[in-house]
Amino acid sequence: MTNVSPSNVVQMEKKAEFGFGTQIRKSPYFDATVRWGATAFSVYNHMYIPRDFGDPEQNFWNLVNDAILCDVAAERQVEITGPDAATFVQYLTPRDLSEMAVGQCKYILITNADGGILNDPILLRLAENHFWISLADSDILLWAQGVAINSGLDVTIREPDVSPLQLQGPQSGEIMKTLFGDGIMDLRYYWLRELELDGIPLIVSRTGWSSELGYELYLQDGSRGDELWEKIMAAGLPFGLKPGHTSSIRRIEGGMLSYHADADMETNPYELGMDRLVNPDMEADFIGKAALKRIRETGVSRKQVGLRIEGAPLKGPNTSFWPLSHGGETVGKVTSAVYSPRLEQNIALAMVDVAQSRLGTELEVQTLSGPAKAVVVEKPFFDPKKRIAASA
Repeated sequence: MTNVSPSNVVQMEKKAEFGFGTQIRKSPYFDATVRWGATAFSVYNHMYIPRDFGDPEQNFWNLVNDAILCDVAAERQVEITGPDAATFVQYLTPRDLSEMAVGQCKYILITNADGGILNDPILLRLAENHFWISLADSDILLWAQGVAINSGLDVTIREPDVSPLQLQGPQSGEIMKTLFGDGIMDLRYYWLRELELDGIPLIVSRTGWSSELGYELYLQDGSRGDELWEKIMAAGLPFGLKPGHTSSIRRIEGGMLSYHADADMETNPYELGMDRLVNPDMEADFIGKAALKRIRETGVSRKQVGLRIEGAPLKGPNTSFWPLSHGGETVGKVTSAVYSPRLEQNIALAMVDVAQSRLGTELEVQTLSGPAKAVVVEKPFFDPKKRIAASA
């Protein structure tokens, strides 16, 4: 019989309790996250992603006061290369990429022919004809491969072996400096750099899904995931680094979208107030150009708003869309809601009829605990100009 250590037995028992199967992929950091206390997972882009390291409020405070390390390998990459790579990438998005430099990252939308949003990823330009699309939760690899078939463009589209970690929080810069030296402090917000950490090949970007100062480390050798996790945790412990998960509290405070919750293919950029990510007047063609030009001209019938919801603190984020009413009529839905311990109030993102989207409009929301009063307020709820994330 093979010798099995007691610690390995515990890990195997934990995995058995989680009920993992082979049909969903595990990240290169999977064993490390279990070892460091992950107690629950969800599925994102056909991968397991840790969603619980204990109290979510404590996870929030760890993020905003010190730093957390998150396994976000489920942000799968679509790699686009070839002589026509830049033209093809522009064809996928309504954002004007004509001035995007090598080494730069951009937040983009990917739209369908009706102008509906299929994904809201980060685009990374690694070389003149080499791009990664770092995905939210949807099958854009299949979409891009399908679009390419009839595009007439010379491109290769594949999924590379790349698995990002997010190191986020005010101490993340000091931790990165410990890992990579003072030179890392020159890395600007929404730019990337190719680096090695003790021979581990990485792409590092000043990005992240937290609205805090932070970095994403894209591992290019999946066999070294456990090693990378441990090196970062060891460097970060003197700075208060904790294992964690993406914070619903912080991302809602920052007005950041969660795809399938706050947007889907029936949602267009103008409803979200994301006009800056759409340029129907640019010379380059893109999927949805005619539809988005038409929507811009005719206007929208609903808009995303911020809400403050009265009542006792919500027990975690909402797990369904809560109806919103005005004068007894349904006028929209709450898409993301949570209690912010920093703001000491319940906050939410919602999609409502334009007539009820003005600041100060009072609405009624049907929560799991019953009806509650809500008022339309400005969003983002905290640090609206993203000064924290852009600082260094």
